[in-house]
Amino acid sequence: GRIKVCRFCEDKIEVADYKDERLLRRFVNERSRIFPRRGSGTCARHQRIVAAAIKRARQIALLAFAEDSVR
Repeated sequence: GRIKVCRFCEDKIEVADYKDERLLRRFVNERSRIFPRRGSGTCARHQRIVAAAIKRARQIALLAFAEDSVR
């Protein structure tokens, strides 16, 4: 396998903005679940920041809580 590098550490991004929907969608799968660290390749520090930003974006309806067609 290939070694995954944290995108935030690589680009020296300190904060994942909850209003940046395009960035946050990379860390959410098609069923609106947050990717784990081993899947996304982010470090522990930035994974916590991304998860909090996704949860904030869901609260103000920028991201969906769940897919529409989930039964």
